[in-house]
Amino acid sequence: MSIQTKNAYRLHAVACAVALAVAALTGCMNLAPNYAAPTDVVPAEVGTAAAPAQATPASLDAAQALAWVQSPGLREALALALANNRDLRVALANIDRARAQYGIAEADLLPSINANGQGSRNRTAADLASNGRSAVVTQYTAQLGMTSYELDLWGRVRNLNEAALQAFLQSGENQRNVQLTLLADVANAWLTLAADQARLALAEQTLAARRQSFALTERMHELGSTSGLVLEQNRTTVDAARADVASFNSQVVRDRNLLQLLVGGPLPESAMPAPLQLSAQAPAAALLPLPVPLPSSVLLARPDVRAAEHQLRAMNANIGAARAALFPTISLTASVGTGSNELSGLFGSGNSTWSFVPLVRLPIFDGGRNRANVAVAQANEQVALAQYEKAVQTAFRETADALADRAQWTERLAAQASLVASTQKAFELSEARFKSGVDNYLAVLDAQRSLYAAQQTLITLQLQEQLNRVSLVKVLGAEPAAAAPAVAAAAAPLSR
Repeated sequence: MSIQTKNAYRLHAVACAVALAVAALTGCMNLAPNYAAPTDVVPAEVGTAAAPAQATPASLDAAQALAWVQSPGLREALALALANNRDLRVALANIDRARAQYGIAEADLLPSINANGQGSRNRTAADLASNGRSAVVTQYTAQLGMTSYELDLWGRVRNLNEAALQAFLQSGENQRNVQLTLLADVANAWLTLAADQARLALAEQTLAARRQSFALTERMHELGSTSGLVLEQNRTTVDAARADVASFNSQVVRDRNLLQLLVGGPLPESAMPAPLQLSAQAPAAALLPLPVPLPSSVLLARPDVRAAEHQLRAMNANIGAARAALFPTISLTASVGTGSNELSGLFGSGNSTWSFVPLVRLPIFDGGRNRANVAVAQANEQVALAQYEKAVQTAFRETADALADRAQWTERLAAQASLVASTQKAFELSEARFKSGVDNYLAVLDAQRSLYAAQQTLITLQLQEQLNRVSLVKVLGAEPAAAAPAVAAAAAPLSR
């Protein structure tokens, strides 16, 4: 056996050993991350409290920047929501996905170059050889090449890249919209919990007062100074107050559950609201000074409107990509490298190789597929246009409704506060007249129910007024601190 043949067999053995080693490594290697089931998502038992959620420094900074939040407890709750809410996490993950997809589309603008090395060893049977003798052929190659790089003559790749960019920008606006909606939902849930706590406190105070009155009436009945009818009428007021206390206790727990869901976990006591007071002077949400009339151009900065605009731009770019498919495409495949029948001579002089393969593809007959794709892209653009117009109209209606409500809140609260004071005085007078024997107990019952209903209505109005403040923040599409420059810029022409 010649030395050349021995070397060839040695190289063949080495190649086999390498192949076996690669196969073994392939069977043992797994690049997927280790899966671990999520834990500590909920408490171990339903109805029990878990450890309070924690806010990150970034979320705390974001919540501190909300100038419209005047309550430290609400600001802390918003910081926890920014750090732990699952819907917001989904929106952030969608941004990362859109960014990666844009990177994929952008890569199509440049050629992909790959390096490959190959070794092959083939034996030709004697019956198949032209000289009647078997032969073993060994070949080694190393190449750099690009495959099917499209010359973007008609802008197809550029338009697809533009559509991916607009999808990425849209995901960012969607995330802003989710965050803004989350902040409004958390503030609404926080204020609703405060109002229901106030209703519960009022019901408990009313129950205590009615029990005291019932005890006095019961004593008077025992002494024979009042009738059994008055006693039973008094008892009904106690039972009604007991039912209200039980109902509001349940509602407060439900409000806390909703708030914890939005925040992403249990709240610490420092983030829990205090009951709304009937004479509250420090609202949880501040009002943004707005010019009257408010220019509608401010609403174009809302994240949902901007997201709809990015969607419209993406659909417009898709029309260009669909039209480009009607024209010829030119793609290039090329490679340079070296080859040899001996590994030691692979990079020797005179062994270089190259290839260049341009390809022109001209669509002649496709059954109308490409034109149908253009029609689909145009229809998608019309859909996106209608969605954009609807988003603008919805923003206009929501803002107009919030401003209409805002204009009447001062008068409504003042009127209801006066009504509470009047019913309180009427209750005191009717009770005094009953004790002096001028009126029967029905007048006291009527005045008592009217006072309780007026107090509950005042709490409801105070809550709705606070919710209107939050609604103004949401419909403007940004926190007041961020929206103020846009509002000022839009209002500048009005002041000239």
